Amino acid sequence: MISFGFTKRRLFLLIVAFSFLLVFSNIIALTDTDITSQLEDIRLPGLKKKPWHSGDKFEDSPEPIDAHPISLLMKEADDAWRAYENSRSTTFRQTVSKYRNKYGRHPPPGFKDWYRYARKRNVHNIDDFEQIMDDLRPFWAIEPHILRNLAANMASDTDQGVSSLHIRNHKIVKEVNGNWRLETLVSLVKKIVKYLPDMDIAMNRLDQPRVVVEWEVMQELLRKELDTRQTPPETIDEFTSNMSNLLNITNEQPEEVTKEDPEWYAAPGKQYMEIARTACPPESHAQSNDSDIADVESTYKNRLGGIVTNFNLSSDLCTVGPEIQDKHGFLYSSSSVVATKRLVPIFGECKVNVNSDILFPANMYWKHDERYDYKSVNDDKWENKRDIMVWRGVTSGGTQNENNWQRMHRQRLVMIANSTEMEGKEVRILTEQPEKRGEYENYRQFHPSTFAKNHTDVGFTETWGCIPDGCPFYKDVWTLKDMIDLPDQFRYKFLVDVDGHSFSGRWRAFLESKSLGIKATIFREWHDSRLFAWRHFVPMDNRYDDLYTLLTYFLGVGSPLGQHSPDSGSAAEKAYVARHDVEGKRIADQGSEWAKKVLRRDDIEVYMFRLLIEYARILDDNRDRIGYSGDGSELDKYDGITNKDVPH
Repeated sequence: MISFGFTKRRLFLLIVAFSFLLVFSNIIALTDTDITSQLEDIRLPGLKKKPWHSGDKFEDSPEPIDAHPISLLMKEADDAWRAYENSRSTTFRQTVSKYRNKYGRHPPPGFKDWYRYARKRNVHNIDDFEQIMDDLRPFWAIEPHILRNLAANMASDTDQGVSSLHIRNHKIVKEVNGNWRLETLVSLVKKIVKYLPDMDIAMNRLDQPRVVVEWEVMQELLRKELDTRQTPPETIDEFTSNMSNLLNITNEQPEEVTKEDPEWYAAPGKQYMEIARTACPPESHAQSNDSDIADVESTYKNRLGGIVTNFNLSSDLCTVGPEIQDKHGFLYSSSSVVATKRLVPIFGECKVNVNSDILFPANMYWKHDERYDYKSVNDDKWENKRDIMVWRGVTSGGTQNENNWQRMHRQRLVMIANSTEMEGKEVRILTEQPEKRGEYENYRQFHPSTFAKNHTDVGFTETWGCIPDGCPFYKDVWTLKDMIDLPDQFRYKFLVDVDGHSFSGRWRAFLESKSLGIKATIFREWHDSRLFAWRHFVPMDNRYDDLYTLLTYFLGVGSPLGQHSPDSGSAAEKAYVARHDVEGKRIADQGSEWAKKVLRRDDIEVYMFRLLIEYARILDDNRDRIGYSGDGSELDKYDGITNKDVPH
């Protein structure tokens, strides 16, 4: 062993340190990477990490803590996401056990095949299919032969906006009332049809959701479902064949079948809350006339800046419906609603929280369409993007006329983000308290016109969906803007996404990009449980009253001493918010990485596979006696489990 003296040891350490710095500097030069923000996170021995803008608290910190609500919400979202990550099953044994504990049933037949299919496609969270279970839960209270009858025949009346596909002997053998949506769904189901039993699938071919079951009726259905839960010691791990009430495909033996009536009724132009509130609890804001709006808002918004704290409740019509019923096109003047109060098994691409449609991944997410598919062209790194929020679209969302267009959600977005329209107006944002650095208070006299001119680029490319045709009443209202193709929108840091006629098909591409997605919606989709607001995207209230609070947080405004800044409406503007560019990049990066991990086409296939075997079971006459009743040990070898790994 060689022993170094103190002087030699110092010389050795200096040479090592110099070599490290030389290599490090060359890496920076070669990659052209801006690592300033990363260096801030490197802790040197004996020094505490600066908590500024992090939401973390450290004793004896020389800097104040940034208590901006958004900074704190980001930390809460990180905690929730970590809990989600730490709860994932890693083996078939764990997956089966968790299924039984959570849902009170054995997994359905075909569950082993589905598990292997999912693992081969590197599904990130094998347990996250709760949306399917929630959607199908009330159907357990309805006799299977009635469900089969409805699924088989709903598309027979071509005027009701329903398509259907029919599976026999592991093939799709018939399509009824087709359109591009059905064609796309068929191409998806073909990927997994070899695993599926005979079934009929009815699909909503309209833009807007269908099923609204009254509150009292739904509670009774859910009570019955709960009573049916059981895990018998042994079950048959296969579906029942040759059941009645499937669609007669061959017509070789015509039979008289009494078709169940789905009880559709048309409601175009009707205010949707008249329909929706019947599905809300009696004590909810939608049903109660004496609700205190301040108390209601406190459940999903922060009193500081109006920032959304609960994204799920912010789109709950039983909670927010009365406040936005005249501020959203679907709610105020829907154009294609054909509804029913009866629980019918119809598949839909989106729904609002009161709907009981069965969600499946939207066809636009599966179909390759250059208007909605993510491409990396122009999606440069965050530092090279423009400090601007961009949006382009057409005037869809509801039936518009000269008296109601200002109540449409897209029109309100364009107005509130337009510098000319906001001239002389005041909005609420947050400002840092002068004597309490890092703490914030409401500032209600912010003049957003100049800020909007510098940092927003929103507008319509086309007028559409009006009475009369051509939308002549917009002539002196809008100056139409040039379209910005999807890849070109990635030149901007902030991509705001709002509803159209229903959900927005570009949302997945926004998430995949390195830009920051800002989302306001009333619609639910298949992937919602996989996305964490304030970690993967920024939520926005459907009234858009928090828009400038959000933008001034990420872009900054004013100065600590109250001096005039380029974004201030006047020299007297007193608002100040530090720029949180690092935080914006962090959410954008996390959202992009996550979308490419959990919203892939593989994930859509796996979701559809799981949905259809769960759906097949509720259609089965023997649904209480079929399923997988094993302990999962058959796949120990597949999962790489050895005897020493198995608890005894």
